[in-house]
Amino acid sequence: MPGTHPISVERARAAFLEACALDVTTPKPGNVSTQSPGHGMHAAQFLASADASLDALFARGARVGQRILDAVTRTRAAVGCNTNLGIVLLVAPLAAALDETGDPPLSAQAWRAAVGDVLSRLDVEDARLAYRAIALANPGGLGDAPEQSVHAPPTIGLRDAMRLASERDSIARQYANGFADLFDTGLAACFEASTPAPEPAPVNRGEIAMLNVFLAFLGGWPDSHIVRKHGLALAQSVTLVAREQHARWRQTRPAARRSASDPQLDAWDLELKARAINPGTSADLAVATLFVARCVEGRG
Repeated sequence: MPGTHPISVERARAAFLEACALDVTTPKPGNVSTQSPGHGMHAAQFLASADASLDALFARGARVGQRILDAVTRTRAAVGCNTNLGIVLLVAPLAAALDETGDPPLSAQAWRAAVGDVLSRLDVEDARLAYRAIALANPGGLGDAPEQSVHAPPTIGLRDAMRLASERDSIARQYANGFADLFDTGLAACFEASTPAPEPAPVNRGEIAMLNVFLAFLGGWPDSHIVRKHGLALAQSVTLVAREQHARWRQTRPAARRSASDPQLDAWDLELKARAINPGTSADLAVATLFVARCVEGRG
């Protein structure tokens, strides 16, 4: 699109890498971090995945489905497992929308509107490419459905296919609702945690924001990845604990929260990993939220 663009490609790429780095430097219950590997994976694989997927996700002018497939293909070649499918599915339309936003400064509202336009144009070819990516990543249970399974050629556009899955998958729901959870719940939690307090600020405000967003999502509704792996009842129980832990953590005086590390959350992390419970969808939503936050205001 001709004219001045709201943020440079370099800034958007840097924001994505920063969000992915915060994903693993922030200890989040049940997720892989630099302090706590788990689920047969370690932090270095996630950082390598971010680097591998970067060029594909921010390929100027590329359709959303192609960005998804290329990012997953490069990630698979780099680390040999599925570390970032959810992140890729979320960031691809967000990155595509950046190609179409107007003059600076970029606002969350303008970006959200542009995402809506991108989603409205997703077609069967986008679905075909995304289906190939999901099958390649091979996440347990994702894409298996009575209608529009990724193991058969699609007959509808990608957004329509995501609508069919939106009640059981939080990432698919973003395609259906125009990323409402991210722009509403996610950004609100991010900027709440990033607002300077009258007491001394935390040492790492980015990690505080990442954890606040993650717990907001995990405590907001059952994590899709947990539902697929362990069933709805267990996922609901994790949501209730997350809600309690989030409320307790938020009551901590800002001066005491100088890092995202928290003894009770650390203990819960070990418990979840011992039971092979991974709130991966909540983490993916948090990464996408921090990416948006760092682009629109340089905060988070």
